Amino acid sequence: MKKGVLITLISLLIFALAQCREEKKEEKNTLLAEAEDIYWLNHADSVAYIGMETCKTCHANVHQTFIKTGMGQSFGAATREKSIAEIQGDSIIYDQYQDLYYRPYWQNDSLYVQEFRLRGKDTVHNLRQRIDYVIGSGQHTNSHLYHHQDYLFQVPFTWYAQKGKLDFPPGFEEGNNTRFSRPIGLECMSCHNAIPLNFVKGSTNKFSQIDQGINCERCHGPGELHYKKIMAGNITDTSREADRTIVNPKRLSAQLQFEICQRCHLQGNAVLNEGKSFYDFKPGMRLEEVMAVFLPRYEGNADDFIMASHADRFKLSKCYISNPETFSCTSCHNPHFSIKETNLLNFNKQCQSCHGEAPNFSCSAPAKDLIAQAYNCVACHMPSSSSTDIPHVTVHDHYIRRPQALYDKLVRTEKEGKRFLALEAINAKQPSNRTKALAYLQQYERFSAQEQYLDSAEYFITKTHGSLKEAAYLWSYFYFLKSNLPALATYVDAQGAENVLLNLKEESFENQDAWTAYRIGQAYDAAKNLERAEAFYQRAVKLASSELDFQNKLALTWFKQGKIRQAEEGFLKILSGYDRHQEALNNLAYLYIREGNLAKAESCLERAIKFYPDYELAWLNWANLALQKGEERVLKSALEEVVRINPTNQQAQALLNTRF
Repeated sequence: MKKGVLITLISLLIFALAQCREEKKEEKNTLLAEAEDIYWLNHADSVAYIGMETCKTCHANVHQTFIKTGMGQSFGAATREKSIAEIQGDSIIYDQYQDLYYRPYWQNDSLYVQEFRLRGKDTVHNLRQRIDYVIGSGQHTNSHLYHHQDYLFQVPFTWYAQKGKLDFPPGFEEGNNTRFSRPIGLECMSCHNAIPLNFVKGSTNKFSQIDQGINCERCHGPGELHYKKIMAGNITDTSREADRTIVNPKRLSAQLQFEICQRCHLQGNAVLNEGKSFYDFKPGMRLEEVMAVFLPRYEGNADDFIMASHADRFKLSKCYISNPETFSCTSCHNPHFSIKETNLLNFNKQCQSCHGEAPNFSCSAPAKDLIAQAYNCVACHMPSSSSTDIPHVTVHDHYIRRPQALYDKLVRTEKEGKRFLALEAINAKQPSNRTKALAYLQQYERFSAQEQYLDSAEYFITKTHGSLKEAAYLWSYFYFLKSNLPALATYVDAQGAENVLLNLKEESFENQDAWTAYRIGQAYDAAKNLERAEAFYQRAVKLASSELDFQNKLALTWFKQGKIRQAEEGFLKILSGYDRHQEALNNLAYLYIREGNLAKAESCLERAIKFYPDYELAWLNWANLALQKGEERVLKSALEEVVRINPTNQQAQALLNTRF
């Protein structure tokens, strides 16, 4: 063959290959565009969730494997079958800050925890609480919840699976033990369990019923429309077109698949868009349509990460950055199969698609090291590490990189330290000033009360130009956290209190208008403008009737105004809905003492102190009650408890010194 002809053929071949690549690229882009453009009929608000048991009737095989996954095991009743905790008779944890012991134990198939305090050999406090639910798959932890009069709370003990250790839950350590009062609300439940359909609007943590376990509809969307269609015999040939009555993540672009995963695996400071709730995200949407999730960024980052930050860490990886249209969580994880039952080769296969053939995948590490790690790519390139938010736990860092790069960064960090830069929205490119303001307010309130967060919040609030209602929400939130109630009252006066009140009229899952009214009520309460405080408290209660603290403030305002019977009815109403509300019990006791109804006062205080043994105001009222009854020994004991709880209480100390 002549040389010229050969060159021509090679040129034609190159042209043909290039054209083929372009056609494939164009075809791929077309498919991605179609994946983005599919309108899923089950996104409509009218389509109901039907539960995994209904899905199971047609998809039994998938159900059988899914329930063994971490998601399928995420939540359940507190039974021996569900719990992984190795609880023995001597399984006890001790809170040195509050001098309280916790002993979980089984009674038949029911799990309980005993909280007690010792003084010498005497038990001076003893409280028993039944556990209703276990939260956590058991791969890392089992934590525990109780459901009392429909209100859901966390219990102060967790079992850490990897170390086989009983300890306090994350956030309860180092003097932060909130005992039995940490509310578990819509945000928590919307990731750790099925879509919480029985959440009571107008509350923080009230659920009329609790589902058990993340289910199919978490990733496929509500199933009612699809189920009715199939039951009617209307079958779509999915080899030819999408069945738009149910989201099939395989038909989504890699990015939209990623959005499903990062709804719960992008843990951080989640700021809802105006008018949105944690119910509003559905598979096939972009998360930023509903919320922006913020994380703090540091100069000289120590490479720390929180437990459920898989999405954030993964997006830092060159593997993802180079292939965002094809590389997603499901490239390595099949959500229908347990990671424990997934063969190592399944993970290595994904690495092989870019990095050469097994067994060494063109890895530059010495052969002896590869053999030592059993050719496990993940072991070196996604090493296990502890998280900053959950003790006694290690998890694979999803920031994929070379071990040397990781080592170099750690060494550099140790030398440089770290300095806070800003909060960064991980999933939203251009969050609004309103969103940024709320991010800093929430960061201060929920994670770390640093003054710089409030400074940043104030800056973004001043740049926000929204409705009067939105402005009142942001400024009331800011001044409330700033503990500057006079400034809040002045701001509302400048806007016109009646005008502000008229704009607060929307019930919502987040209770935004109700919280604005409550905070403004506090400002007028502090200014002793009780009539105006009452008006705002009444609005807060009307919009969020199951927020018991709102009801308590309203009843207390009635009491201050001399509306005693109205106040009594208010406190009793709270206790009929939740009989452990400590302020309502104490306030009602004080009301009865003032009226000379000592028997009823004693009953209220006994209940308050039983559940809250370190409640200073209840012990002060107990001392007041003993003084009224002439019981010197009881008076002395109550005053000693007050001084134990608060050594700076000079009134109690002086009375002890002069009387005893």
